[in-house]
Amino acid sequence: MNFNKLKFGSTIGIIGGGQLGKMMAQSAQKMGYKVIVLDPDPACPCQYVAHEFINAEYDNQESLEQLGELSDVITYEFENISADQLKTLVSKYNIPQGYQAIQLLQDRLTEKQTLQKANCKIAPFVQLSKTDDLNIAIETIGYPFIVKTRFGGYDGKGQILVNSASDIDEAKALLEKQECVAEQYLQLEKEVSLTVTIGNDNQITYFPLQENEHQNQILFKTIVPARTEHEKEAEARNEVDKIIKNIHFVGTFTVEFFIDGENRLYVNEIAPRPHNSGHYSIEACDFSQFDTHILAITGQKLPEQIELLKPAIMMNLLGKDLDLLEDQFSEHAEWHVHIYGKTSRKPNRKMGHLTVLTTDIDKCEQALLDKFEGRSQ
Repeated sequence: MNFNKLKFGSTIGIIGGGQLGKMMAQSAQKMGYKVIVLDPDPACPCQYVAHEFINAEYDNQESLEQLGELSDVITYEFENISADQLKTLVSKYNIPQGYQAIQLLQDRLTEKQTLQKANCKIAPFVQLSKTDDLNIAIETIGYPFIVKTRFGGYDGKGQILVNSASDIDEAKALLEKQECVAEQYLQLEKEVSLTVTIGNDNQITYFPLQENEHQNQILFKTIVPARTEHEKEAEARNEVDKIIKNIHFVGTFTVEFFIDGENRLYVNEIAPRPHNSGHYSIEACDFSQFDTHILAITGQKLPEQIELLKPAIMMNLLGKDLDLLEDQFSEHAEWHVHIYGKTSRKPNRKMGHLTVLTTDIDKCEQALLDKFEGRSQ
């Protein structure tokens, strides 16, 4: 895999103008690149830091073509875009990431089948095409299991935990809307993730293993380095190595893992772009996940390894957290606060994040949890 190295002043087109697009654009601009973003939201966060803004739906072919004509390279900030349209763009414009990862990973079934083919460690699953298939799930993997829609869904949307027969009707209602996957529910000890960047000439750069905690299926906090034995990071890297032999990646992506009560590690899912759990890297590492993404898609050399400058905790800031903490930000110079610039504040909407660098993770974590104590779960 080899592609052109872009010169300073070249233009990067970003499909998607949310916070990930904004942080990509900020990394791109400090390296001397221009940025054009396409997004249907006229007030999306990225448009305020881009050189040019195309206000259009993601499936507007004419506008996507316009983005292609104006850009020296195209990237994307999220995976719920049309793989077919992306495939058409790939044939005409410079998109090193290609369309294959999007095509495979926006469908939970093909994602799991691909992971299975790669001999990755995953939780047992069953394809659900019709409501009768729930009986197969009950017989094959047993209670409890999680029913997830094949397409769409993030931050816990489009999924139902089935603990017993009393939950089957709710699962059937979800299945009547679209095909699903049933996945064995694991008793979790910990959730971790590994952020990786792949660049020109198959360069691979790994970030430290990240420890994650979710509340209501939304990432609450990330701690780096993960509080696991060193072997778990090596094991996670081994799983990622299997994945990249089966899926084409360029740029930054993240693999999420489960660790169960018996200390077994399972691949959960893959995000084919920068990820929420990697935001700490902006302050805590010598290169952020957005820096390495821009280096990769523009054909530059990647750092051989990422240095964690100091252990860190990253906390997501939802709408309800801003309501709770907004008056306190100015009192904490040690908090690196990022507010994304979204115009509508909703209780469970990601509005920003804060990162704290520390030499005492446990003490810092408790201090932050005390601050978030008034948050309604």
